[in-house]
Amino acid sequence: MKKLVVFLGIIIIIVGAMFYLYIQYQDNYQTIQRENRQFESYYDQETYGTNLATLINKAVDNNIKNNIEKDKEGKYIANDTNSINIDIKMTDNDKTYNMEKIYNGGISTFTSYYSQIKFKCTKIEYHQETGKVKYLLFEQMIQ
Repeated sequence: MKKLVVFLGIIIIIVGAMFYLYIQYQDNYQTIQRENRQFESYYDQETYGTNLATLINKAVDNNIKNNIEKDKEGKYIANDTNSINIDIKMTDNDKTYNMEKIYNGGISTFTSYYSQIKFKCTKIEYHQETGKVKYLLFEQMIQ
């Protein structure tokens, strides 16, 4: 009888641990999906410069929150789990700018010049390890 109680106790502990791990996995998966949605919604869509400025702010905030390191030039260093980088290709001068350049130059300056200009997200990449959004490329639409 005593062995049966111990056996049932061990089974209950194992099932409880598996249930807990499953709940943790589901919670983590939903968190990743929620974080990705705010970036994925821009993919293959046209958006104005004001929305792009908001997205740059979100990406910078995410990198700060996750303690992403910067290189000598002040550009965020991509890691394998949770960094986000955004590049903006301007067709009027055929140059590509990283989000840090625009952020450090002043989001308000960017929005004053490009608020009514449309951009389109043409590329999105994900971290292999976590499935989180890693990189976005926006291209200025020809007016």
